[in-house]
Amino acid sequence: MNGEKKIYFLSDFHLGAPNAVSSLHREKKIISFLDIIEKDASQIFILGDLFDFWFEYKKVVPKGFVRILGKIASIADKGIPVHFFVGNHDMWMKNYFTEELGVKVYFEPTPFLLFDEQFLIGHGDGLGPGDHGYKAIKKLFRNKIAQGIFGILPPVIGIGLANYFSRKSRAKTGNQNEVFEGEEKEWLVSYCKDVLQKKHFDYFIFGHRHLPLDILLSQNSRYINLGDWIQYFSYVEYDGNELKLKYYKG
Repeated sequence: MNGEKKIYFLSDFHLGAPNAVSSLHREKKIISFLDIIEKDASQIFILGDLFDFWFEYKKVVPKGFVRILGKIASIADKGIPVHFFVGNHDMWMKNYFTEELGVKVYFEPTPFLLFDEQFLIGHGDGLGPGDHGYKAIKKLFRNKIAQGIFGILPPVIGIGLANYFSRKSRAKTGNQNEVFEGEEKEWLVSYCKDVLQKKHFDYFIFGHRHLPLDILLSQNSRYINLGDWIQYFSYVEYDGNELKLKYYKG
């Protein structure tokens, strides 16, 4: 890679929530950020929950989000690799991003060698100890039969139901996901430390947590959570020498 180029990581836009006006404002802000970074980006990683809900019907694309989808396609068309990791709000993704936008899609944490350093990258949901209820639901939602049954529903019903449960989930959890209670209670930190027992990674990059975090796991390994583009507008920039957690003020 060109040493003057940078790699960018960002996640958790939740476009569509909490309402159309707020979502559109954030969407335009994200695009303004992408306009800036595409000038020196060698790769861009989007780590899930781009949408508050996404389901790929065989012949139907959910209404809205044309600006962000067009921008991502434009970046990919310029030869800048865009990697997308599905999150818990857009896990029902199939081949639309790959075929229409030219984006590589990942469903599990994946290792990368970037500037000669080892990265493990993923959305972050369902990892580490505990949360057995969600893990069971995730397994069900990833089941192709369950996806097929949901796909039989007319989009107006299926998307309506999904948006309803998404709002209920947020109302129930509130800001619980955004409270830092120490490393010992961070389940993604526990997950990273368990992985380190088996294989070394210089950096673990995850989203999902909605809280910008940069935690030293060992003398030569760090865990970074990307925060979100709802409250923090945070991202990571890596130039091969320094990896920085930063905030967009535009």
